[in-house]
Amino acid sequence: MKIDFHTHVKLAKRVDFDRTFFEEMVLNAREVGLDALAMTEHFNTNRFYDIYEQLDQRFEYKGNYYDVDGFKVFTGMEIDVREVGHILFIGHRDDLLYTRNQLEDHTTKDTFIPFAELLQIGESFDFLKIGAHPLRSTTPLTQHAVDQLQRLDAFDLNGKDLFEHGIETMERNVLAFAESISRPVVCGSDSHHPIHLGAVHNQFSHQCETASELKKVIQEGSYTRVISPVLKTKIAAAKIVKKQMKEELIAKM
Repeated sequence: MKIDFHTHVKLAKRVDFDRTFFEEMVLNAREVGLDALAMTEHFNTNRFYDIYEQLDQRFEYKGNYYDVDGFKVFTGMEIDVREVGHILFIGHRDDLLYTRNQLEDHTTKDTFIPFAELLQIGESFDFLKIGAHPLRSTTPLTQHAVDQLQRLDAFDLNGKDLFEHGIETMERNVLAFAESISRPVVCGSDSHHPIHLGAVHNQFSHQCETASELKKVIQEGSYTRVISPVLKTKIAAAKIVKKQMKEELIAKM
């Protein structure tokens, strides 16, 4: 199974969810050889619940994913914490929606939930918990206590960071950081546009249906991280197109 663990199904937080755009994301994911992706939209994106309401109307939910004509869209979200940092939760739709409701009073910068409290909520459910872009200068995870970071299941080797800071340097630094915390590393493109998908992915040894199964494969190390030889081209093109589309959409609002 080829899966990307960090994707967004909206062009930007301010725009509404568009099912046509979502289906274009899935189409592009298929075309670059992916079998699955984790939909980790920002928890404080505009009209968060619309995403699930619209997908529920169109697609069957199995295990921990939407079945989009045989393509798996695992459910998740990206959450900001007070001390700075982004955490990905991937798991069952109902558990994620319950967790999102618990975060209703923590959606702005001055009200973000403390990391320890978020971990406590996440550990109430069978979530796969990933520390997103741990070495990004704007949202690092390096300032958190080691014992808290060890409560995560993995760290994110982020496509955007590989593009911005150099593939070899960022990969080496993230792997070293993860090793110091005794945690594995998985790839996430951090895509906001279909062109971006395929920049990085993970090749799993077999198909998975739930976050628990995903977590088991990661813990066993039965997967390979894959970085596309055209990562820079894909992300550069996606950035240009995204900027233009975002400006046009916001101008219409």
